[in-house]
Amino acid sequence: MRKLTAFFLAAMLGVSLLIPAIAAAQVSTRIKDVAKVQGVRANQLVGYGLVVGLAGTGDSNKTTYTIQSVTNMLKSFGVIVASSDLKPKNVAAVMVTATLPPFVKSGDGIDITVSSMGDAKSLQGGTLLQTPLRAANGQVYAVGQGPVSTGGFSASAGGSSQQKNHPTVGNIPSGALVEQEVPMAFAGKNQGRITLALSQPDFTTASRICDSIDQRFGQITSAKDPGTVVVSVPSSYSDNLVAFIAAIEELPITPDVAAKVVINERTGTVVVGSNVTIDHVAVAQSGLTVKIGQTTDVSQPQPFSNGNTVATTNTTVDVKEQPAGLVELPASASVGDVVAALNAVGATPREVISILQAIKAAGALHADLQIM
Repeated sequence: MRKLTAFFLAAMLGVSLLIPAIAAAQVSTRIKDVAKVQGVRANQLVGYGLVVGLAGTGDSNKTTYTIQSVTNMLKSFGVIVASSDLKPKNVAAVMVTATLPPFVKSGDGIDITVSSMGDAKSLQGGTLLQTPLRAANGQVYAVGQGPVSTGGFSASAGGSSQQKNHPTVGNIPSGALVEQEVPMAFAGKNQGRITLALSQPDFTTASRICDSIDQRFGQITSAKDPGTVVVSVPSSYSDNLVAFIAAIEELPITPDVAAKVVINERTGTVVVGSNVTIDHVAVAQSGLTVKIGQTTDVSQPQPFSNGNTVATTNTTVDVKEQPAGLVELPASASVGDVVAALNAVGATPREVISILQAIKAAGALHADLQIM
């Protein structure tokens, strides 16, 4: 049985389309596409701030924390104002989130997302005031500030309204400045080895990564588990670890793919992976159509009967069942055979999902059936 790469089937519900089948020989990819160096990671940042300058679309008086935040901010500038005197319709309390990429330096800019916390109608035209962004350890790693771009709008008048996208969420490109760096330790304690973490842990893939690296640099690897490969740094690269990692990332590897069928019933999408096979099985598919109609007739009385003309409604029921298409699938059928057979019985996307579930229930589908 020949190897096949991933087969993609996508169709929306209610659209009668044939299932496209794509089959090709497996190709190799780079190690950097299936694994990453452990210790090189991003960090999440979050902060609480205020967006000002809104045209009456900010928080209402019901959001007491917005009023308290404005009071505290003004107090820090030496302005004392009573909370009862504030009307924060031009101000909105927001949460600011960002992702701190690895190896960024102090002074670099990163993108931030601003999201309303209260009942503000829109952040359009607002400006985020200086907001410290903290990591999980409580330390400030960046400070955000700048005009908010929502990419949408919200307008209402006379009881009608129009809205595009989400005007209560906006972005500030490069709106935060990095204040301190996050140290990255991607080498072992003895600086003599690195660890590769597989994005999809698999025994076969881990073994193939070891073989590919060992063929290039000698016996320097060991697979700790299906998701971890430990690589000893050759002495010739001890002072040039970046070049060594770059050379490893470019090495070719053919990852092993588990037999899997992924189904999304909400959208009618089915994705069939490679190596999916079935046992000897027969599939029948038919459709039942029920049509109910109404006709209006006029009932005329007999001459000189003193009767009245009456309109009557007649109901008709028409039931049609399409002849079932029975297709026999041979044992060890490949993905292409399964798709061709389902096409032969004229199955719609919704029926394909039901057929695959039935074949799996019968124990004839040798794959992991995952329903999203």
